[in-house]
Amino acid sequence: MEVISFRTPGLGDQSYLLVHEGRGVLVDPQRDVGRFLDVAAERDVELRLVLETHLHNDYVSGGAQAASRTGAELVLPVAAATAYPYTPAFHLEDIPGEGGLTIRPLHTPGHTPEHTSYLVLVDGEPAAVFSGGSLLVSAAGRPDLLGPERARTLARLQYGSLHRLAALPGEVDLFPTHGEGSFCGTAGVGRHTSTIADEHRDNPLLALPDADTFADELLTEPMPIPAFYAHVGPANLLGAPAMPDGRPPEIPVEEIPRDARVVDIRPRAVQAAGFLPGSTGVAIGDDFGSWVGWLVPYGEAIVLVAEPGQDVSEALTQLARVGIDDVRGVVRDLGRYASARFELLDLTAFLGRMPGARVLDVRMPSEWRADPLPGAVERFLPDLVSQGLPGRLRGERQVPVVCGSGRRAAIAATILTRHGLHPVVLDGAGAAQVAAALATREGVR
Repeated sequence: MEVISFRTPGLGDQSYLLVHEGRGVLVDPQRDVGRFLDVAAERDVELRLVLETHLHNDYVSGGAQAASRTGAELVLPVAAATAYPYTPAFHLEDIPGEGGLTIRPLHTPGHTPEHTSYLVLVDGEPAAVFSGGSLLVSAAGRPDLLGPERARTLARLQYGSLHRLAALPGEVDLFPTHGEGSFCGTAGVGRHTSTIADEHRDNPLLALPDADTFADELLTEPMPIPAFYAHVGPANLLGAPAMPDGRPPEIPVEEIPRDARVVDIRPRAVQAAGFLPGSTGVAIGDDFGSWVGWLVPYGEAIVLVAEPGQDVSEALTQLARVGIDDVRGVVRDLGRYASARFELLDLTAFLGRMPGARVLDVRMPSEWRADPLPGAVERFLPDLVSQGLPGRLRGERQVPVVCGSGRRAAIAATILTRHGLHPVVLDGAGAAQVAAALATREGVR
């Protein structure tokens, strides 16, 4: 038996292809199913089963498409109740395979009510478990994504589910869907797979004494929930279409539709030199799709701004993974319309701009608590869109902006210019380095 992992760093997720004696089982595939099916074809693997552990909130599922294209059987938790047909997975009702392979569903509610993990047995012996958003590597799947009203009940259920999985033999390999970088999990440790024995040793949540203590731990300081989650979950319930075909046309800036939102995918140094006023700058990177889904009103048309010759295929794929298909065109030359600007500075130059200015820190609340920047105005990047400009920044002209590396600060800069501000972005460093530099300066005094 071999398990091939497909990691999507920007979403912090893994999909898996289990291969056993020439037959395959695909687990939690994302919408761009071609990358999974290509590997199966290269290895001459016949796909027999497509398993979904739960109805995903963070990406559009490709399960139904993969099953339709290959003739494989689509298996979902019995209570998923989707609008499209599937084989229901009942707790402990084995799904027989061939060559001694058996799939045993385990009801593991908590991340979602219907959540089901899949234990893999070879010749009757437990070998691996696909745990989806239940037991993660040194963590657990979040129980609060369906709203605060249900969060505590789901957290208590998650406690039981983690211990159900932890009761498996120690040598069983653990293959979770959510991992480091996913907003569906409670933590990240840099590893994406594990074993049951390793989780007994390393997962602090398994050491908590009872369900209420566990719920308190998971719910005391919850992470933000990306805005697009509210739309992707229903899309997976109803069934999303296949990946969109074709490429959007290249258009001049004058032909940008009035109802379209402009997203600039060029490198942030290029954006800083000049971008289209009102556009949102999200340089292409692993997390591009997530930030666009979070910052741009969901369901509205998009036009991309790219450099001449810049490949937009990765941007289109990431947008489609979170259900954004309406891309009307690509602008390659802004010309005289690139009138908005911000500055990118290294740490030394940035420190020189700080005296007398209000610094804006756009990191997550958990980052503020871990590494505070004294005196900074704190507003998480997406809240600049949903809540607007912090009152303490009104009347300012030049605003130094920090995050952890410069990426989020540069995105924020394109938003701040809409308010008539001149952003100054710390590039290549973050708030922790600023705080350390300021502390050293104070110590010298």
